[in-house]
Amino acid sequence: MPTSITTGPQPTMPAAHKAPASLDSAHIGDIKGAFGTIKMDQEGSGSGWKAKLKTLLAVVGPGLIVMVGDNDAGAFGTYTQAGQNYGTSLLWTLLLLVPVLYVNQEMVLRLGVVTGVGHARLILERFGKFWGAFSVIDLFILNALTIVTEFIGISLGLDYLGIPKVVGVLVAAAVIVGAASTGSFKRFERVCMILVAGSLLLVPIIVMVHPGLGQMAHDFVVPGVPTGSDLSTVTLLIIGIVGTTIAPWQLFFQQSYLIDKRITPRFINYEKADLWIGIAIVIVGAGAIMGFTTATFSGQPEFGNFTDAGGVAEGLGKYVGKTAGVLFAVALIDASIIGAAAVGLSTSYALGDVLGLKHSLHRKFSDAKGFYAVFAGILLISAIVVLIPGAPLGLLTVGVQVLAGVLLPSATVFLLLLCNDKQVLGPWVNGKFLNIFTAFIIGILVILSLVLTSSVLFPDMTGGTIVAIIFIGAGACLLGCIAYVIYRALRPGPAREAVSHSERREWRMPPLTLLEAPKVSTARRAGLTVLRAYLLVAMILVIVRVVQLAIGG
Repeated sequence: MPTSITTGPQPTMPAAHKAPASLDSAHIGDIKGAFGTIKMDQEGSGSGWKAKLKTLLAVVGPGLIVMVGDNDAGAFGTYTQAGQNYGTSLLWTLLLLVPVLYVNQEMVLRLGVVTGVGHARLILERFGKFWGAFSVIDLFILNALTIVTEFIGISLGLDYLGIPKVVGVLVAAAVIVGAASTGSFKRFERVCMILVAGSLLLVPIIVMVHPGLGQMAHDFVVPGVPTGSDLSTVTLLIIGIVGTTIAPWQLFFQQSYLIDKRITPRFINYEKADLWIGIAIVIVGAGAIMGFTTATFSGQPEFGNFTDAGGVAEGLGKYVGKTAGVLFAVALIDASIIGAAAVGLSTSYALGDVLGLKHSLHRKFSDAKGFYAVFAGILLISAIVVLIPGAPLGLLTVGVQVLAGVLLPSATVFLLLLCNDKQVLGPWVNGKFLNIFTAFIIGILVILSLVLTSSVLFPDMTGGTIVAIIFIGAGACLLGCIAYVIYRALRPGPAREAVSHSERREWRMPPLTLLEAPKVSTARRAGLTVLRAYLLVAMILVIVRVVQLAIGG
């Protein structure tokens, strides 16, 4: 995998451009965040801490929303399952995910602020119509299914609160659509910040439950497998934690949302801080869920017998108190709403990019009908699916996890290639260490994807087989990275051009029509062909298997 990073002779870096290659004129102008505004012609953020804090408050948002939106209904289900069935023994998986989360989203951050063009459009322009269409179509399908799981989460929370599901789900869908379609970016972001604050409802639950913080701290840093557990089940749950924490929609959403918020390279350090705050909230929230779920069910008949997040709310109400159950149900609804909003927007942004539609939250409905119609349509259809009597909602949830696992490696591959494209990022391209680390992560994601897909197709696969596949694959990835390092040491590539800090900060990608066509090496062409074949076969097999289970069930 590491050898696919380089592609032979690279085109020279295009001359510096200060004007962004924007696809929508609404993406240019003042930054209008939930907590402040920065004028387009404003120079710098000032040197004092008050000025820097004011700038951070205006810029903060994209990282928070994409990360907190990732702690959605699927995440609640996965983390509570881990806690109820295995205690806090799997907390260490969250620590391992921190660098992966940051590296992926930091690369997306750079692409967004430097290019001014969405992720789907960059794939279309740099890799051709097939991959451009594939990225949008698979994103549309996966996102629609993901939003279904968000409404499943909303319905579980409503059931516990005693609110009629039909009314509650439709009202939730209407609220999400209404918040996004006011024509005010600032208003939408303020709604999202309220939802982000809603995730803090998990804090009083921890206080009420009193989980063992010492044991949690130990399990957070010391890897281990639950004693006496089925290895294959635990391994698949770990893969599920990875899949629910790192999802393809995040890449498309954050890049487009950064562009829509009009963030430029001079604010990139503030955006990195925004991203770190979001990651911290995700990890703390996930750890809290595992912790108080463990403390609630330990020693009780329900321990080891997870059903769904609704069952966790029932358990909290039974063993801790009604207030704890209500807080959890409200937090679940809150997380599902922000997840549905972010996933829905990632779809609308991607289609707007590829089809050339006006796609900005700064525009009113009358000025961007296609953008808002896609957003409203995918939400309403997903809500209706949840309300269909007898719909195989459990299988849909499994299908979402598996498809996300199948598609994530390919999304990261394109992200890595784009971040090494000098025509696209100029002086902002990846460094050597970041390339090696990301290539290793891609290799691991491919292995996990293969295991997850195989587990659906061959449910009798043993834990020993799964572990063997993972260890052999990880070893191969490590050897590949070492071989690449040795190769680059013996045959170093061209030196990176020296660019001053001020020049780098002002550099923006030229308009797409001015970019030189990428030079595709034989290795890259072969690699993309193999990737295309794997994705098509894996997706078809998974869909067929899920349909078979639905018919058989």
